[in-house]
Amino acid sequence: MKPELLMPLVDALADGAWHSGEALAKPFSITRAALSKRMAALADLGLTVESRTRVGYRLSQALDRLDADVIQKKLSPLAATRLRAVNAVALTDSTNTQLLNAGGAHDPQALLAEFQSAGRGRRGREWVSPFGANLYLSLAWTFSGWPAQITALPLAVGVACARALPNLPGLALKWPNDLWVDGRKLGGILIEQRGEAGADCRAVIGIGLNVAMQKSQARGITQDWTSLRAEGVQTSRNVLAAGLLSKLVEALLAFEAKGFAPFAAEWAQHDATLGKKISIQQGTESLPGIGRGVDDDGALKLEVRGKLRRVLSGDVSLRLV
Repeated sequence: MKPELLMPLVDALADGAWHSGEALAKPFSITRAALSKRMAALADLGLTVESRTRVGYRLSQALDRLDADVIQKKLSPLAATRLRAVNAVALTDSTNTQLLNAGGAHDPQALLAEFQSAGRGRRGREWVSPFGANLYLSLAWTFSGWPAQITALPLAVGVACARALPNLPGLALKWPNDLWVDGRKLGGILIEQRGEAGADCRAVIGIGLNVAMQKSQARGITQDWTSLRAEGVQTSRNVLAAGLLSKLVEALLAFEAKGFAPFAAEWAQHDATLGKKISIQQGTESLPGIGRGVDDDGALKLEVRGKLRRVLSGDVSLRLV
């Protein structure tokens, strides 16, 4: 069943209240049997529907739908001036993919989605994207030329995310692109770049942030994770998106002007690996050591047998031991 056919039904159930099958089927001119099939299809969007005989249907939790107009109105004055477009869609393959394909004529531009059918994280991993549960946001930004410390951009974006979540105790940044709370993953960053040496650099910055995801929606996620709601943070996704975009615009302007320097101290404050025993994994090889922070280019400083080694993110992963 085409997901687009399900959107009116999702809207009708978004309040989280009980709705009779008759009341739901009538506006769409479908039978109760067809309605039942559509309810079952909502599971493909990561939605959990409860049913009760002689009562009807409801979603397991109400949906806080994204609204681009609301987001734009809540942007900081700087972000409202700088951003040329903010759009929110119900369904897409990947917000990053869409902005990469859109080209840079309307940069800086932001795209948010309720659901991604092909969301992805770093190293090509799938990013589980249940409908309306989290924040899936991409921001396309064209730098004039290539910033000298472009490899540190994911770290600067991580600091911007931390700034947008000032009331979240235990928030940490795990090199090079994860947000953690007490050892559990809260979100991730994926930056994809286009351009050639000597020309403009176009970066599409994707952020996935767990907001209200339930265990039943986290199919396929094997690592420990958490969400803002689980951590006691109750906030509208529209307010959250506006705050995050505002901090991103501020950070990208600072990064373009001064590189990683304005973010180094805050990164160190949130560094999940500083002084910790860690292991760098590359393929089947493992390199154990102690995290000693990052350098000006965003490379990890790893102490191995008393000597510092410089590790670039590339195709490596990091584990705490």
